[in-house]
Amino acid sequence: MIGHLSGKIIFKGEKHLILDVGGVGYKIFVAPATLKNLESPSFAKASEGTTELWTHLHVKEDALELYGFLHQGELEFFELLISISGIGPRSALGVFALAPVDTIKRAIAAGDVSYLTKVSGIGKKTAQKIVLELKDKLSGGVSVVSETLKDDADILEALVSLGYTQKDAREMLSKIPHGVAGRDKRLEAALKLTKR
Repeated sequence: MIGHLSGKIIFKGEKHLILDVGGVGYKIFVAPATLKNLESPSFAKASEGTTELWTHLHVKEDALELYGFLHQGELEFFELLISISGIGPRSALGVFALAPVDTIKRAIAAGDVSYLTKVSGIGKKTAQKIVLELKDKLSGGVSVVSETLKDDADILEALVSLGYTQKDAREMLSKIPHGVAGRDKRLEAALKLTKR
């Protein structure tokens, strides 16, 4: 099993990157948020050209695929998701595109099925299955903030009604600075992001 890799990124695609580890290029699928973090100037400065990823090797009948994460907690959550029948690695990465992992965990712990159905390829039944199988595992370590989840759902709906795509609206929501509380202030912060 390949559980961790450290090397230099030599290529970035839309959904994957190539990590050069001692002259061997590993194709690693990553979440969009991971790619963005890797592109940030603060990350580049801290990493000094070397990137470390926690990895999951997914074995299929006709292929071996690597999935990479910046933090071990993200890898553990990914492995929890793919342990549910009907959730493959690509769908699990789609879940990561919704919001930060802690927010997704809170949504699951709160039993918020509608939050998960925003992922392409995850219908209501699959979302219910995820909540049913993971709710108890996640509710112990995660404080449930259902009001914030409801606010975020309302903000998402408001942004879509203003003409933003579902994808752009989710991206704006994920970029709201930490500490901004309240529906109106969070919506205002999201709208300011488009003016930059």
